[in-house]
Amino acid sequence: MAQSILYHDGSRALQDAFDSRRIADRLEQVTLHTAFTPSDAAFIEGARLFFLATADAEGRPDVSHKGGPPGFVRVTGPADLAFPDYDGNGMFKSLGNVSVNAHVGLLFIDFERPRRLRVTGTASIDPDDPLMATTPGAQLIVRVCARAIFPNCPRYIPRMELVEPSIYTPRPGEAPVEPAWKSAPEFADAVHPRRKTAMD
Repeated sequence: MAQSILYHDGSRALQDAFDSRRIADRLEQVTLHTAFTPSDAAFIEGARLFFLATADAEGRPDVSHKGGPPGFVRVTGPADLAFPDYDGNGMFKSLGNVSVNAHVGLLFIDFERPRRLRVTGTASIDPDDPLMATTPGAQLIVRVCARAIFPNCPRYIPRMELVEPSIYTPRPGEAPVEPAWKSAPEFADAVHPRRKTAMD
């Protein structure tokens, strides 16, 4: 097989120990792609959440949940997607990592019709991105250029149903709902002001 995009020496050592190199190679040959298919785009743009993996400059990992209304993640090019950063706790763990290490992994999961899609690539942040003007609640836009796009077997995904969307999801023309923790005595005097967004 040609040079692998997905595997490195650590992966190969375990594949060889479990005699799984053949299926690993076949999965890469058959499922890996470097441009979004129409099915990928529909899945991504219909998602209400995904998980974002980042690492700092020393390679120490972190993972966070990102959520919003369907369409909050947009496929913007053959191998490009974009999503908003909404008001949060001000720690900027994920985007702080992106600012020093652009390598990211995104995991999209559908819990109702078990399915998952993985995207790895490089991310950038732009406070002046043109999408800011059309994205309710966005304080930044994150763009990802995909290096590898591939589905994973969904067999261990528990089947769950949406009960209700988050009341904190930004909505056009509506004032944001503040979480209760911001007014708790131990935090209230330190909470940063909510940044005015382009659609406020």
